[in-house]
Amino acid sequence: MNEAWIAPEYDEQLEKLEIELLLEGLFRAYGYDFRHYAFPSLRRRIWHRIGLERLNTVSALQERVLHDREAFDRLLSDLVIPVTELFRDPGLFAYIREKLAPALGRLPFARIWHAGCASGEEAYSMAILLEEEGILSKSRIYATDINHAALKTARDRLVPCDRYEQYRKNYERSGGKADFALYVDGDPEDGFTLKRRLNERIVFAEHNLVTDRSFNEFHAIFCRNVMIYFNPELRNRVHRLLYESLADGGFLILGGKESISFTKYEDKYETWNDEFRVYRKIG
Repeated sequence: MNEAWIAPEYDEQLEKLEIELLLEGLFRAYGYDFRHYAFPSLRRRIWHRIGLERLNTVSALQERVLHDREAFDRLLSDLVIPVTELFRDPGLFAYIREKLAPALGRLPFARIWHAGCASGEEAYSMAILLEEEGILSKSRIYATDINHAALKTARDRLVPCDRYEQYRKNYERSGGKADFALYVDGDPEDGFTLKRRLNERIVFAEHNLVTDRSFNEFHAIFCRNVMIYFNPELRNRVHRLLYESLADGGFLILGGKESISFTKYEDKYETWNDEFRVYRKIG
C-alpha cells in the first residue's frame, strides 16, 4: 500500500524563488505566462501537482515539466481549472435573451468572443440561444482558450451522461424555447453529443489572454471567471485587450465576482446589469 504523500517543511523565501523560476521556465519553454497570477491560488495548485507527481520540491517539478511535455500538460490542467456547464447561471442567459440578443440582432453581422472558453459549453449555449432568436445565421462565435486539451473536448461536442439533466434544467431556466433533447444526439447508455450544426458557427482556437493580441473586433465579449486568478497588473492588461477588441457599443460580460471597478477602464463602459456584470462600451 502506498503511503499518503505529505508536503515537506519548506522555507517560504526559497519556495517563492522556486515558484518564480518554475513560472519563468514555463513562459520561456512553452509560452504560457502565469507570472502575474494570484500567488496563493497558484501555490496551492502547484503543490497539488507536486503531490500527484510524487515529488518533494518545486524545483523537481520544474525539471520534470521542462523535459516532459506530458508532465507540463498535467500541470497546465491544474493551473487552468475549467468550471463550466451549458447555460451556467441561467439568469444571465435569460437576460441576454431579453436584452442583448435584440441589440445583436439589429447588426448586419455579429461577432462574439468567448475568451477562456474551457470545454466550450458557454459558446454552445450562446449558439443555441442565438438560433432560437433567429440570428445565429448572421453571427460568428469565436471560442478561445490556452488549453488545447479542453479545446479538443469542445470540438467533440460531448455532453457527459451525468450532466445531461442539469444542462436540461439550466436550459429551461434560461428561457429556452424548445425541448432541450432537440439539441443533442445519443442516449443515456451510449452518451450524448450536441448537434453538429451548433458548431458550424463557432470557431475554436488557442489564444492566450496574457501574451496574445486582439485578433478581431467583436460586438460582445464573454470573459467570465478568468481574471479572478490574476493580480491587479495582469487584470488591467487583459482589460486593455478586451476594450481594444470591442466595437463601439459592444458588450462586455464578466463573471459574478469580477468587475470593471478599480480598473483603468471603468469610465469607458456603462453598466447594463450589475448583477450579471454586463457592461457596454461607450468610449
